[in-house]
Amino acid sequence: MSSPIPTIRTAVTAVTDQASVAATNPAKIAVSDLDFYYGKSQALHGISLTIPERVVMAFIGPSGCGKSTFLRTLNRMNDVIPGTRVEGKVTIVERDIYAPGTDVVELRRKVGMVFQKSNPFPKSIFDNVAYGLRINRLTKNDAELTERVEQALKDAALWEEVKDRLKSSALSLSGGQQQRLCIARALAIRPEVVLMDEPASALDPVATFKIEELIVELKRRYTIVIVTHNMQQAARVSDTTAFFLLGKLIEVNPTEKMFTNPEQKLTEDYITGRFG
Repeated sequence: MSSPIPTIRTAVTAVTDQASVAATNPAKIAVSDLDFYYGKSQALHGISLTIPERVVMAFIGPSGCGKSTFLRTLNRMNDVIPGTRVEGKVTIVERDIYAPGTDVVELRRKVGMVFQKSNPFPKSIFDNVAYGLRINRLTKNDAELTERVEQALKDAALWEEVKDRLKSSALSLSGGQQQRLCIARALAIRPEVVLMDEPASALDPVATFKIEELIVELKRRYTIVIVTHNMQQAARVSDTTAFFLLGKLIEVNPTEKMFTNPEQKLTEDYITGRFG
């Protein structure tokens, strides 16, 4: 039986030993003293961390710990929720994304999002991938549009499976294919960062394996931040792992160190199944 979650004292601070990764990869995202509120309720407390360029960072922690809320602060998806408030600073490529006058539409083009449940539009496979390109007017002609759609499907490891049925409904695809289609849709507009909120939680093991292979491949070109409830998945795909608990960031470390020799007792207790 799992023991109760231990109380977090304010003295607990995040461990941010990412030197082995950051030494060769410059910072893509930097967060400083971030607090987040749903109305009067504070959901995140003093979050500070750096995410280097072209790595996979995994956020782990029990349900309700704030990891998905924090993920959504990175492209201001929480803005659509009435009564929310952010204090602190989030910079992406040295630009404060919460500064007055920030173009949120442009931000979300640079910081794409893949959700827990695949959400293809009731359109053709081609039109799903082309959607963002069309509404943002990112291509000059039909030939360029077709080329961008094809490349995005290749980047999402889906092209060979769908190239002969691009006019078919996206809803005819399997669950795993639909999720890769949503990844292709996010990649088509050529973001710099890809956020993934438990992208494989609803998939079978074979489809999950394909998504994980894809994540590892994509980090060659993108910075990827993934929320996962599956610690084995975090260990397989990420370079760096951050552990959240009760709205606080407890520890950030290279993934191998996090899972073999964590620096915080709370991290060890969670990873070994004492709570959560």
